[in-house]
Amino acid sequence: MYKVLLADDERLDLEGMRTFIPWQDLGMEVVAGVMNGFDACKVLDTEKVDIIVTDVRMPNMTGLELARRALERSKDIKIIFVSGYQDFSYVKQALSLNAVNYVLKPMDDQELIDSLLKVRGDLDEERQRQDAYWQMVPIVKNEYLLQLLEGTSSQKTIEVLSQEYEMDRFHFPGIAAVLEIDDRSWKPNEENQTETDEMQQVVALCRELGVRQICKINKTRIALLIEHSEGESIPEQVVHQVKRKLAFSITAGVGDSCGTIGELSQSYKQAVEALDLKMFYGKGRVIGHGEVRPSEKEDVKHLDAKLEALFGAMSSYELVRIHDELDELFQVAKSLKSKLTLRNYALYIVMKLDNYLQRTNENVYQLLGLELNNYDIMMQFETINDIHLWLRRRVYEISETLQMNKQKKNWKLIKQIIDFMKERTHDNITLRDLAEQFSLSPNYLGLIFKEETGKNFSEYFIQLRMEKACELLKSTNLKIYEIADRVGYRHLPYFSRQFKEMYGMTPLEYRRT
Repeated sequence: MYKVLLADDERLDLEGMRTFIPWQDLGMEVVAGVMNGFDACKVLDTEKVDIIVTDVRMPNMTGLELARRALERSKDIKIIFVSGYQDFSYVKQALSLNAVNYVLKPMDDQELIDSLLKVRGDLDEERQRQDAYWQMVPIVKNEYLLQLLEGTSSQKTIEVLSQEYEMDRFHFPGIAAVLEIDDRSWKPNEENQTETDEMQQVVALCRELGVRQICKINKTRIALLIEHSEGESIPEQVVHQVKRKLAFSITAGVGDSCGTIGELSQSYKQAVEALDLKMFYGKGRVIGHGEVRPSEKEDVKHLDAKLEALFGAMSSYELVRIHDELDELFQVAKSLKSKLTLRNYALYIVMKLDNYLQRTNENVYQLLGLELNNYDIMMQFETINDIHLWLRRRVYEISETLQMNKQKKNWKLIKQIIDFMKERTHDNITLRDLAEQFSLSPNYLGLIFKEETGKNFSEYFIQLRMEKACELLKSTNLKIYEIADRVGYRHLPYFSRQFKEMYGMTPLEYRRT
């Protein structure tokens, strides 16, 4: 409902507007009807008014003066003037105040209704623009904060964060912390709404604790910029309260304290490094960068490099190399003492495998045969060798499946290309023409074409032309030179020579057989 203030020193006109205009149907509510400008100003002090309908000439304070004072309070307020005076000077002043309309007395109700409808349309558009703006604000702020944390921000970004998003009120020293919802990585089939609801609960809890700068990293991680405070840290409070109040847990990585806005990216990087060690330290706790041993950081970097090597071997279906890479990964695992840490390590490998397969539009849980409610299958293994053997067998299966899917995908593409070639045997198409048609590089297309057909492009295209020529020789009475032209040969001797090389006879001899 839009709120309307009526002002007219003529009681009959005032009551007429209140009574005969269908305010409810217009989506409007009359908050007050007053007979002078001073009373109108008192209403403006206590009510948020969207529209003023006012007489131009009222005692002590004119409608024009009322409009000026109202616009000083809110530049978005809409004014409709009503008056029995047609003096051009009043109209001119009314227009200078951006009046929506100037309705003359004796007033036609429909004319006022039309003016109010126009006002409502304008207000609806403004409200939609404002709604769109406020919906964009958190998205834009998040993008700026992400640039700041990842170290890609410009001076302009920092200025906008300071001026528009309160970073100028951030009191240093401060820290960056990264919070991650536990177990989400192992439960990809959960509905996205569950993840969204959980993250919203964590964000709400952080805001209750006074954190103003919160940045969404992905669907399971957020970053907090936290001002220095005494006593229990904000991350510890959040982790503790989530564990106590909600049906899930979170783990936090915390970077070192920093003294300037430009150093926050380093603190954020440290927080991510600390959080990545959850597999060693366990979940549902706070891991400070300062408590992480340098050797553990190197272990993670080395692990990620070895995993990439494993995924490369899987992609190219190199079974011996897969065996060797898995052996090296589990040599690292044998140095882990805690059974829980060992299982976290195995789950970390599965998570990274899932990330890799997502790049190829595959699902690790389908390929591994893991049920959502049985993702803790690795928790049931008694020894590291049990996990190793299980994962090796599954990785072999995934690699074979990827290879088969790749071949199927390539063959489907090559079949489309061959159909395209068959329709154009009369044209002089090249490998580059085909590559452009199917948005591929010529080298890649040539490679997969040879893999799938056993022949290079030019050999296969000649074969298609000759097959088409044979068909025409048997099914039509076209002359030889006409058939040669239909399969893309402009010189008859060249056509005859290639035909004889393929079939051991001339086109004419083939027709006679």
